[in-house]
Amino acid sequence: MLIAEADHAVGVSELTGHFGLNHNAIRQHLAHLVAAGLVIERKGRSAGRGRPPHEYLIDPSAQNRWGVVGSYEQISRLLAEVITSGLAPEEVGRRSAQHLRAPDTSVDPIADLSIAMARQGFQPEVREVPGGADVVLHSCPFASTASVAREVVCSMHLGIAEGLIEGTDLRVEELVACDPDSANCVLRVRYDASTEPELRRGKLTLAGDTAPDEPG
Repeated sequence: MLIAEADHAVGVSELTGHFGLNHNAIRQHLAHLVAAGLVIERKGRSAGRGRPPHEYLIDPSAQNRWGVVGSYEQISRLLAEVITSGLAPEEVGRRSAQHLRAPDTSVDPIADLSIAMARQGFQPEVREVPGGADVVLHSCPFASTASVAREVVCSMHLGIAEGLIEGTDLRVEELVACDPDSANCVLRVRYDASTEPELRRGKLTLAGDTAPDEPG
């Protein structure tokens, strides 16, 4: 499938050109793929006046069906790097982020962060707050591993988020990590002009079964 094989988000015009079908037929097929949980629909960059076009990426929950790396192969690789490199889990997560970014990043770093986390299976929900956003992670793709090595896995998640926003004016303030089986962890990201790496790194808070209802 073109969407699964592409190294970028694919738009309707590219699909119609590739398959030689009417754009309405393409849109109908895409609607079925989105409804089936096989692809993700997002807004692309605006080319001028009018609404920005939609573009499509594979849904992380369907990764194995498209023949790409699944979540547990990913976590096994990261844990192996922690063991063999001697690096802290947060640093391993941060270094791995370069391979996890969404293709064709946009002008909105919070949206790009959310897309990247969605592609890994976190089911993020962005809640805007003054100065940034709280990204609620409704699912943990590594729940069974996190249940026995929670601090290690959550530290890697924190590092991944930090790596994903590197080079932007965002910083990770905190990852409030809840019970992996119930998830709903909260990644607090804020806009910050600081260029000092140490000042841009967040803290990990291991919370209870549910995340705070109100953003902090």
